[in-house]
Amino acid sequence: MVGSEDTRLVIVRGNSASGKSSVAAGLREAFGRNLAIVGQDNLRRIVLREHDRPDAANIGLIDLTTRYALDHGFHVVLEGILYADHYGVMLHDLIRAHRGVTRCYYLDVPFETTLLRHASKPDAAYLDHVTETHLRDWYRDKDLLPTVPETVIDTASTLGQTVGQIMRETGLDRVPAVDR
Repeated sequence: MVGSEDTRLVIVRGNSASGKSSVAAGLREAFGRNLAIVGQDNLRRIVLREHDRPDAANIGLIDLTTRYALDHGFHVVLEGILYADHYGVMLHDLIRAHRGVTRCYYLDVPFETTLLRHASKPDAAYLDHVTETHLRDWYRDKDLLPTVPETVIDTASTLGQTVGQIMRETGLDRVPAVDR
């Protein structure tokens, strides 16, 4: 078992440029301290500099980091593409082990919107490095987890609406932040 009855685990998945990181940042802004963001991109690409492959080391590191934060009383937003076939077993086990409230969300964004959002990113070096071909190769339509219920949020929901929905559905809107 991991975490406590009081901890919240929020999993936000979706394709590249679907808004996962923005939602995670919005949740932290709305909640305050004591909410950890575990980002797949940070652990996989920055910490390990690893390709996204089945059974890769980042899967265990994401699991370990999330469990560590929950066990130390943090609420956790785990965000990333987190392909169902690569990360599904780990996510399923993590969800089953968490003692508190857990909710999973999938940001469903059409490929055309992915291209538009990607093009609006301010990091010119990233835009030069990640092309439309990359985005097309990475894109998976409705890559939902087979064993875990996920709330699908589409592009009609604004960032503010999405953050508000997740805050309400997880109960984070009724939990005091702890100033650590």
